[in-house]
Amino acid sequence: MSESREEVLADFQACTGIEDVAEAIYHLDEANWDLLRAVSRVMPPDTQSFGSVNPDPDVMIVDDDLDIRVPTAANNQPNLVVVGNSLDHSPIPDKAKTPDDSYPSTSAAKSTTKMLKFNVQYCDRVIKVELPDSATINDLKLRLQREVKVAPCRQLLSNWARLTQYESTPFSQLMLPDVNSLNLTVKSNEGGLTADEENSVTEKLNGTYILNVKFESRTFNLKYQGKKTILEVKGDVYTLTNIHVRNQIWSGWPPNIDDNTMLALSGINYPEHDLTVRRGTLSHNREKKSMPIVQIDSDEEEFEDASESFAVDDEYFADNEGSSTKRTDPLIPEDIEDEIVGSITFCEQFTARYGPVHPAFYQGTLDDAIKEACSKPAKDRKILAIYLHHDASVLTNVFCTQLLGFESVMQMFENNFVLWGWDITFESNRRRLQQSVTTSLGSTAAMSLRNIPVERLPVIILITKIRSTIEIFSVVYGNVGVNELLSSLIECVEVFSEHQRVEIKEEEERAERELVKLEQDLAYRESLEADRAKEEAKRLHERQENETRKRLESEKALSDAKKEAYRKEVEASLPPEPALGQGDSITKIRFRLPKGDHLERRFPTNTPLKVLLDYLVVKGYPTEEYKVISSWPRRDLTSLDKGQTLKELKLCPQETVILEER
Repeated sequence: MSESREEVLADFQACTGIEDVAEAIYHLDEANWDLLRAVSRVMPPDTQSFGSVNPDPDVMIVDDDLDIRVPTAANNQPNLVVVGNSLDHSPIPDKAKTPDDSYPSTSAAKSTTKMLKFNVQYCDRVIKVELPDSATINDLKLRLQREVKVAPCRQLLSNWARLTQYESTPFSQLMLPDVNSLNLTVKSNEGGLTADEENSVTEKLNGTYILNVKFESRTFNLKYQGKKTILEVKGDVYTLTNIHVRNQIWSGWPPNIDDNTMLALSGINYPEHDLTVRRGTLSHNREKKSMPIVQIDSDEEEFEDASESFAVDDEYFADNEGSSTKRTDPLIPEDIEDEIVGSITFCEQFTARYGPVHPAFYQGTLDDAIKEACSKPAKDRKILAIYLHHDASVLTNVFCTQLLGFESVMQMFENNFVLWGWDITFESNRRRLQQSVTTSLGSTAAMSLRNIPVERLPVIILITKIRSTIEIFSVVYGNVGVNELLSSLIECVEVFSEHQRVEIKEEEERAERELVKLEQDLAYRESLEADRAKEEAKRLHERQENETRKRLESEKALSDAKKEAYRKEVEASLPPEPALGQGDSITKIRFRLPKGDHLERRFPTNTPLKVLLDYLVVKGYPTEEYKVISSWPRRDLTSLDKGQTLKELKLCPQETVILEER
């Protein structure tokens, strides 16, 4: 820390009674190391008075036109006179003394009055006003009233922050430059904005600002909507420059704005504005420095100087943050038996210790985390990130609060990674991790984890699955910055995404081939089932035909057997054919068969028709199947009375009958 800042820090602590160095530095950083602004931030309003009237004899700080009186009756603070940035430890005279005898007056403390120039653009003219730094915005508006004949209450000055609480504050406290360029517009009689003013504000809120941020030899051209706040701009600059917001020293912002002010309302130039940022580093000198500490003697009320050794740097903030964090409980208790319980405990304790702003940790075993990240299809696959924690490492607190809590880092983990955490502070938990890694990833991976020294912890191990191989892609150690961490994560994501696209395409092609094969198999099975159905129907039809044929054959055989039996019975009862030479008592009947053949037989003339028909039955022509037709007159003999004789039927001495199938 430089000598001048040490003096400002000592004076600030003496004035405010704040003993915590970190808290004191915080307030000074917020006030850009302006002692008076820092004291005004800390001291309650009722303990301050502005102007030169009614001086308080306890403590008076004099700087140009500003007097700050700090009473001491309630808090036993010593009587001090602060002139500019130096402390006067001489006792303050009692109230009977005049101000001229007790301490230097304002005019004595101020050698010359600083004059500020204002170039105010109003319509088509530029009004030039010159005022001392003890004047206020109200004084400027009164001067402008004489020039433009517009009441101060209707004047709107742009190109600086429109914060009405500063209109009565002297310019010396607003940290204005020597020359200021402003724009003057006029409000309507109702007190609102003019139409032009409303359109301008709306345009700026919805428009895009181009901020040309110069840092060292580089210039960043950043584009933001007018609704973005200054704090968001500073956060993005932190990403680009690796300068924490609290250490950023800016020039180019209008005075009297805070980090929550939107760009459109901050008073910067639209649409393009130039800014400069630099690193507000503190000295790393750790030699003992003398800091005046005010001590009170209740009897003599004497003031003594005491020496205190201190060193303030970035490591101090990290250590201070760590000291205020609850470290009573480890992230994972010693000798944890259940890996799932250990993982859940790690997530809960990590949130309790470092707050809720961090990436989400997977709760489960390491093997489950590997399956969640690597065992899915290529399009759903992610990168496995194993975070290993160790409380003995000095890098742990900064890594957990600054790096893991960075918004871009959290978004990267959420979109592309499965993050699994484990605490290896205790040796028993380290051994359990080694066992899990050996089981899930192999002995080579376990050996690489065993060789990581404690001073390089915490680490993030990035594991990817490419093709069918799960391997360690890279190891990010704890001694990196935000940019290096993001670069490592982005590099891993890019390599993984390239392989992932190839695997997704291959899986899609493989799925298409399998779909075609499945459709072909389905069509083949359907065709096979149809062929089987046809064969089954054919076999069933043939079986039915066979059964029908057998049944018909059986019926026919039975019928033939009956016919044969009947024929034999008829044949046995048939009288023998008479011999020739018996004269008129014999008739000769000739039978013309259906196929053209002939049969002849002699019958006695007194033979009944039934005997003739029985003869035909014996020859295989039963009357049920054949008709017996006489030639003349034509008649069917089977339909006549079978008891009539052949003579009665006039079938003698000879006759030809015709057999016709029915």
